[in-house]
Amino acid sequence: MKNAIDILIDKIKKTNNPTVMGLDPRYDMIPNCIKEKYDETLEGISKAIIEFNRRLIDATFDIIPAVKPQIAFYEMYGLEGMKAFEETCRYAKEKGMVVIADIKRGDIGTTAKAYSNAFLGRTKIGNREEKIYDVDFVTLNPYMGIDSIKPFLEDCKKYNKGVFILVKTSNPSSGDFQDIKLENGEEVYLKVAKLIEEWGDDLIGEYGYSSASAVVGATYPKQLEEIRKVAKHSYFLIPGYGAQGGKAEDIAYGFDKNGLGGIVNASRSLMFAYKSDLWKEKYKEEEFEKATREEAIRMKNELNNAINI
Repeated sequence: MKNAIDILIDKIKKTNNPTVMGLDPRYDMIPNCIKEKYDETLEGISKAIIEFNRRLIDATFDIIPAVKPQIAFYEMYGLEGMKAFEETCRYAKEKGMVVIADIKRGDIGTTAKAYSNAFLGRTKIGNREEKIYDVDFVTLNPYMGIDSIKPFLEDCKKYNKGVFILVKTSNPSSGDFQDIKLENGEEVYLKVAKLIEEWGDDLIGEYGYSSASAVVGATYPKQLEEIRKVAKHSYFLIPGYGAQGGKAEDIAYGFDKNGLGGIVNASRSLMFAYKSDLWKEKYKEEEFEKATREEAIRMKNELNNAINI
């Protein structure tokens, strides 16, 4: 049976598109044609988010292999927001998309196990077990070491799921900790990349990549290239493209000679393409899905050209 990373790679190959659409719904940027349908209450905002996400998914599910909802943009609206998160994940999976829940959890012991139960495994209720948030991958913070990762790895094996673990992130201050040099002269991010290779050794699939892989930002191409050399079995989740300044030619360093090795996240540049200078003259606000689809195609072509070169 194919493991989680194989399924993701199959989707990437089928769509010929190494893109994941981040679903980070900022209410102030959702088109008025949606917001005016609902009351400005927590429930109304949640319904607006659900409609917005569903329409984006409908517009792209045949050309984009995966979505990545960032949980903070849902948690901020409380229970109603989490309903929107759950509905978004469910709907994307119904449409055949791989779902990466961007949760960045990192805790130990029973707490880590509880987190994993919620997103990758099962929650025991009496004599039965139930899925809670049924996603395919989650993102994790490894700062607390293997204790914080192990419960997720166990559920990856048991339920055929995957994890992307933070190695070198795209934010400007990532170097505060990640670039610190160890006694042997090696940066922390390279040490973490090597540890992930060890942790994911028994989750390697038919393409040679592991379902326990790495998050490596597009905004640091030199480090991206360095990490690729030591993390040969890690499939990179690559944030930072577009609005954060990552360029296609830089991202190419994360890919192998077969054009595999990474999936590139774009959130604002896809979700709110209708507001960009590139598409706002062509599409009206109520045509926001068309702008997102066209931007997705443009991004796909730009990435593939860079990777092939």
